[in-house]
Amino acid sequence: MPEEIIRSLTVDGLRYGYRLLPRDPAAGGTRTTEPVLVIGGALQGMFGWPQMDDHLGPVADVVTADLPGMGSADPLPPGPSAPVLRAAVTGIIDDLGASRINLFGFSYGAAIAFGCARHDPRRVARLVLGGVPTHIGEDQRAYWLRATQALEQGDAEGFASQAADGLMCLDPERHVHRRELARRYVRRSFLHALAHSEHAAASLRRALGDRPDFSGGLSGVPALVFAGEHDTVTPPELQREFAGTIEGSRFLTLPESDHWVVLERSDEVADLVTRFFTDQPLGPDPVTRLPHQTQGTRAEQPSRSAPGVRRVPGPQLSRGAEVTPEESTPASPPPPGSPTPRTAPARGRAG
Repeated sequence: MPEEIIRSLTVDGLRYGYRLLPRDPAAGGTRTTEPVLVIGGALQGMFGWPQMDDHLGPVADVVTADLPGMGSADPLPPGPSAPVLRAAVTGIIDDLGASRINLFGFSYGAAIAFGCARHDPRRVARLVLGGVPTHIGEDQRAYWLRATQALEQGDAEGFASQAADGLMCLDPERHVHRRELARRYVRRSFLHALAHSEHAAASLRRALGDRPDFSGGLSGVPALVFAGEHDTVTPPELQREFAGTIEGSRFLTLPESDHWVVLERSDEVADLVTRFFTDQPLGPDPVTRLPHQTQGTRAEQPSRSAPGVRRVPGPQLSRGAEVTPEESTPASPPPPGSPTPRTAPARGRAG
């Protein structure tokens, strides 16, 4: 396997960096694609995606990053973060010498990826968004306020437990693959970040209070949106509704998983992303059209047993309606982002 390359960059005076794993030419195969940039949760560092290395390494250069406010990068300054983060992503694309990249954003990272694609669609060859936090209810707002207060009072253990539980489906009637393993891992990830990064607490507070914008729609970029069928951060039917604002997009759910689908179904997610970025079929299920959305209305929300939402043996796939940005429905503020966990020992320093 080729040696990874670590590059350091600056944007608006902030230090950040990225990790490049060049495509392995010895892997063989005829399918190749543009470089893939993976953006995870609020505290996710550049060393947290080994499953992507394994699946994408034979077909593309794999890029992961410590964007400002993440991992070892400088903390974000006060004020809006979206322009700085977009500029940081553009800096990575330019430094790679690439005209376009494939972009995968998960959870908090989905907001960054979507914003980049909307801001400069010419630089994005394909877009994958997972666990998209487009909506949050008042009960969730109150829950995260209590978690933030625990952090402010110095109760890291209490915060980590509340944060882990708040991002998972704990309903015993809904089966989640490797739920307890994921729960313990997420809790330890928060504790590790708080203990080893001097600005982790500030980054978490910012993520909890950020209001990324998922409105406005998108056209001109092939896109896939996926969710765990039991995602309690933003239910799959609302993520499906968001997918309907992206022209020609496709949406699917992964069974027996929640918001932490990238941990609970890590290999399936990596295989899905690889297939989409190399223009391969995504699965055997029939493709259907998403409801067409118009300004000021919501698409009909399917029941728990509707296609794209029910629990099934494999992913459920649907194709997005052709929706222009002017016709899309503005999304409400998202819930807090969170770090995307590693599923295997990572090479190098943890983010």
